[in-house]
Amino acid sequence: MAMEIKKTKIEELVNIDKKHFLHPSTNPKVHAENGPPIIFTEGNGIFVKDVHGDTYMDAMSMLWNVNLGHGVKELAEVGKEQIGKLAYASAFKGFSNEPAIELSKKLADIAPGDLNAVFYTSGGSESNDTAIKLSRYYWGIKGKPEKIKIIALNNAYHGVTVAAQTATGIPAFHDFARSNIEHVHHAKAHLTNCENGDKNDPDYAQSIRGVIEREGADTVAAVLLEPVQGAGGVHIPPEGYLQAVRKLCDEHNILFIADEVICGFGRTGTMFGVENWDVVPDLMSIAKGISSGYAQLGGVLINDEVKQTLDGFDANLSHGFTYSGHASACAIGLKNIEIMERDGVVENAKKMEAVLKDGLAYLEDKHSIVTNSRAIGLLAAIEIYEDRDTGKLFDPKKLPATTLVDEFFANKLILRALGSNNEIIAIAPPLTITKEEVEKMIAIMDESITSFRKTF
Repeated sequence: MAMEIKKTKIEELVNIDKKHFLHPSTNPKVHAENGPPIIFTEGNGIFVKDVHGDTYMDAMSMLWNVNLGHGVKELAEVGKEQIGKLAYASAFKGFSNEPAIELSKKLADIAPGDLNAVFYTSGGSESNDTAIKLSRYYWGIKGKPEKIKIIALNNAYHGVTVAAQTATGIPAFHDFARSNIEHVHHAKAHLTNCENGDKNDPDYAQSIRGVIEREGADTVAAVLLEPVQGAGGVHIPPEGYLQAVRKLCDEHNILFIADEVICGFGRTGTMFGVENWDVVPDLMSIAKGISSGYAQLGGVLINDEVKQTLDGFDANLSHGFTYSGHASACAIGLKNIEIMERDGVVENAKKMEAVLKDGLAYLEDKHSIVTNSRAIGLLAAIEIYEDRDTGKLFDPKKLPATTLVDEFFANKLILRALGSNNEIIAIAPPLTITKEEVEKMIAIMDESITSFRKTF
């Protein structure tokens, strides 16, 4: 009888979800017909449970963000304590609160270089929108209002608010609802030679340097890029690329914005992704791992020169969000960083990188369809080809990566399909994952790929 009641409750939840919940990044027609493929109820470490009591390995940290894993009681307790004391306070008109102030100082302490101030947001899209606005605002204060253009990269993902979505270089997002702002340009990613000035490269005109020369440096406010491209396919830049872009921005008096929304807070084996290449941006967008997903929190870190310029402007800063500097979210963010430092979480991510690379190499050796495995910290991917030796892809209309991800899911492993040809599988488990758990993940992938090869 109890099981029947549970079954009835699950059916009720599914029907309510289908009728009343419009899901992000979801096929509306399929969802309206089938409902949610899973309804989560609880989590512990790298594992989550659904309403049926089944346990899944969350090898994507949900959306690249649950860096400390699920069910961390310390984060829940500090959130509860802060909510009971002061859940929220406005940051408008200079109002402040203790957790926001303390987190600001902590972020300044751990950020690279002179990134010593933060503007708070509720998430990554808002952070990148804010970074774009602040870069334009900065140049206006400096007496150069014509510097309004933003250069982003092809395959970039920066969010879904209007400005961030325009900067996103993935067509499905870029074209959504025709809601784009003007003066945003895209360059081809990772053309190190071009960014260093090699005009003989056939792709020179598509490089950042080529776009700057075409548009005029005196019209460009900022270059916006992810240290490692995430949703665009987990593309790791070649050695020297970020340094070349930093030098290029300095050469032409252009701000360098690093989108660390995915890469930040240990994901790449360093606290921030840019630290892998010893590069310091002028502005740095953060979110996701700052709270490990336990509260909605993001921000834009700005360097001393930008802060001092903004401090000299004697008028209202006409930009802000209701939840900027949210007291409870900031308390959770502060505790999240404390746990990361205390428990060596970033160091573990770097250590597990080697284990993960070994596992991905094993999959490549065993399965002829697997290729181009890559990882930096615990941000990784594989690609699947019908014939990797000739570079022949599976028919993308058959959604090969999505089909394989469904096979993983059937075997209780959560991963994500990406790529313009639906050929990339992204991997980004919580940074607390152990060697044994990495090996278990690889074993499930191995079994699933074997089944996929027999049926696809």
